[in-house]
Amino acid sequence: MGSTIEINDTLKISKDRGFPKGLKLEDHLKDPELSKKFLNQIFGFYNKDERLYHRPPTRVFLVEEMSDGKWLYWGNALVIEQTIKEGRTEGKFMIVKIYQPEFQHRMTIEESPRGKSYFPDDPKSFS
Repeated sequence: MGSTIEINDTLKISKDRGFPKGLKLEDHLKDPELSKKFLNQIFGFYNKDERLYHRPPTRVFLVEEMSDGKWLYWGNALVIEQTIKEGRTEGKFMIVKIYQPEFQHRMTIEESPRGKSYFPDDPKSFS
């Protein structure tokens, strides 16, 4: 009998499941300094399935799951609280690092599963 709990180093959530609604790529690209207001804030999240996230002081990657299922890497977070119950994981996280746009672009391309990157794998596509 195996376990159904997955161990994750990536907190991938959509805006509907707890990604901060005010943290928007368009704004971040215009002025990355504005995104820093989200640092050290605590947000609630949930995900389907049973997942065990790395605990502080170990960071997790913070990824926004876009509406089309694509991945957008934003930075690092600490999962400070989590509950796993009946096929669902919920908890709280704190954003501890937000990537600069150029690094965010490259990180998203390099680390997303094949076909899941929000950005096309074309260096000329970033402006």
